[in-house]
Parts: sequence; structure tokens; C-alpha cells
Amino acid sequence: MPAVVGGGWGDIAEVLDAGRTLERAGFPGTVYRTAGRPLPKSLDGPWDWSGVARRSTMAPRADRALTITPNWGVTAAPDRPGRLGRGGVWSVEAEQIERAYGATRTLHVSLEEFARTLTSREENAERWREGGMRARPIARLRTRAAFRRDAEEFHEAFRRFRAFDRPNILHLFQGFGPSPQFTREFPEVVEVGPLWPVPTASSVQRGERVRSTEWVWYASPASSARLADAVAAGLQGTGVSRVRVRSPRPMTFASVPSLAWSVERPMDSADWNARFRGAALRIVTGSRTLLEALQVGGPFLYFNGVLGEGSRTHRHRPEKIQALLAAWRREGVSADLCRDLDAFSRARRVAPVVRRAATESGWGRSFPRRWRPSGYRPDRADAGRLLVAVARSFASAGESSEALVGAIRGGRRLPNYE
Repeated sequence: MPAVVGGGWGDIAEVLDAGRTLERAGFPGTVYRTAGRPLPKSLDGPWDWSGVARRSTMAPRADRALTITPNWGVTAAPDRPGRLGRGGVWSVEAEQIERAYGATRTLHVSLEEFARTLTSREENAERWREGGMRARPIARLRTRAAFRRDAEEFHEAFRRFRAFDRPNILHLFQGFGPSPQFTREFPEVVEVGPLWPVPTASSVQRGERVRSTEWVWYASPASSARLADAVAAGLQGTGVSRVRVRSPRPMTFASVPSLAWSVERPMDSADWNARFRGAALRIVTGSRTLLEALQVGGPFLYFNGVLGEGSRTHRHRPEKIQALLAAWRREGVSADLCRDLDAFSRARRVAPVVRRAATESGWGRSFPRRWRPSGYRPDRADAGRLLVAVARSFASAGESSEALVGAIRGGRRLPNYE
């Protein structure tokens, strides 16, 4: 049940990657949408739907069902009384699936926002930072009773709108490292390593040759245009001959001798993946393209947008790059590289960082090869492998979805994790 949650397309890509992971393990996927109901926004975009059946009638062929959604409490929860009580875009289908199979024979897997594992107090402080308040005023604010009341209100709302009270939902919170404080506050959550993208065979074949003079830029954030002139200045005279830009909005670029800008039209996923994998450097955003860059290997830059002007410029939702750099610093990755990635994500020192990336071979070699996060239990280090283990256990063990979810929340190690 794919859907857009945060505004970007990564939520859809993630659900499709989960489906491909399960399909390769012998669990073919289906998009079920009640007849007469249009699909949610953006589902008919440039996605690879190969191997995914679409059905408009409920015809169970097994005695159990497993669903995959991004943030079930937002996209699939039923109507609820009170403010913000409207059901999600998949609420009708989720209810019909449970009615057809039974709640105890339906297991919902909810893919929650990547690396967003803040406590209620941290979330409340982040709300003020995102709104433009600086660190010292936030520190003073955190000592006040009103701040504590707001954090308590957030705690209750988070539990409600993530549907932690439903015992047949497995809430997977992926990241680059676990947060014990988060799981202590919300014991229903299951922290896991990333669900890695699943490249198609055609994209791997097409992307084998690295184009050493070509960069790819996924310029999804609205503030990406702020970087364009500085990126052009940094690349001038470096030998990089082309930057392919994928953006949902028009962008203009400074004219630089011997550098061509290509604003790409929507293309099928295999073509885009081939260009992404074949580029010498990738400028990425969000979580999915960041994971793709880590999976492919080699140099990248990260920008998820900024807000404010001048000295009040601050990052939008920086937790993904913060979590990655925190992990890399713990593991001894080059301090210079981490500083450059951090600065670029803040829209600072853009031209010098770009020039270093384009001209200094040692800069690119500083990136860890085949990196995977540490700190998770071995059986929870990879969300895709855990997902397959959950499906196999649910299909074969005979216990209810509530029992299985409760056991996983309590720390059970699944025998089918490989």
C-alpha cells in the first residue's frame, strides 16, 4: 500500500523495494485497490511495477495476509473521532483486508520515517529549531514547565497517530544506529538497519561504466536553487563536463565554459538508476537516494533543504545526514570529509566543497567502501532481511499476528533471518 507521506517520492520507492525484497524470497506482491477508488497521488509516476499485480476485488488465496505501508497510522488507519481523525488513503483497503482474513491473520508492517528516532523532548526542541529558533533560546526553553507539557502532549499524539495501540502492526524504524532512549520511551517500536534499495537487473547492466566527467543531482528540495550558482562556480575548470539534474520544479543555472547542465525529464526507473549508478558523483537528498549512494559506493554530497535567510539559515530535517556522520565519526572516517559533507548539507562552503570533490582524488577515496551501520543486533541490522524473516515466520509458525508482533517487540530472534 504505497503512498506519499512527507512530500517526496521516497515513501513510494521504499514500499516498492520492500515488495521486491519479499518477491525475491517467494512472496509475490499485490496492490489491492477497491474498484472505483482512484490510486493515491503519484502512484502512476515513473515506477518499476514489474512483478506487482494490481487487483480491485478481494479474492484470498491463502489464510494469511501481510501488508506493507509507509507510516500505517497516517496512510492506513481508519477514521477516528476528534481532530485530525480522517482515515488514511488506504484505510478502506486495510479494513477490507482485515475483514477478509481476520485481524489475527493479518500482519501490517509499517515503514516509519528513516532515522527519525527522537524522544518527545528532542522532538519538541527540534520543532522550535525547525521554526528558526537558535540553540541558546531553545536550551532556556527546555527548562520551562510549558516545554515539558508540550513534550507530554507530543508523546500522547505520537502514540496515537502511529497506532502503537494496535497489536498486529510491526512498526519498523530504520536508521544508521539504534537509539536506546527512543525505544525506552516507545517500547512498541522495533529499530532496524536500512531497507536497502533493490536495483533492477537492467539498471545494473546499464550503469556498469562510470562516467568520470558526469555528476547526477537529485534536486528535490525547493531550496536546491540556492546552491546552483555555487555548484557551477565550484565546478568551473575542473573537468566535470555535465551535471544531470532531476528536479520537480524549474531551475536555472549559471553558464560555465565546458560544463553542460541537463535537466532531466521524467524517465523510467531503469534509465534513471543507470545514470545514477554510472555517475562519478551523486548529490542526493532524503533517505532513499542517500541509501542508493551508500549502496553504489563512491563519493556523494547530501542536501535536504534549508530554511531562513542569512545568518538564520538552518537545515530542514537534517536527522539523516546527522545520523550518518555521527556513525562515521565513531568509526574513524576522515574528519575533513565529514566536515565537508556537513557544511554542504547546511548550504555552506558549497563552491570549495564541490571543487575538492571534483579535483582531489583522495577526497573520493575517503568514503567507506561497502559501508553498513553497526550497533544493531545481528538479526536486526538489515530491514529487508528482517522483513523476509517476519513473512516466513508468519506463513509457517501458525501463531497469530498479535503474538508474533508482540514477540518481536519483546526481542525474539526469528529463526528465518538469513
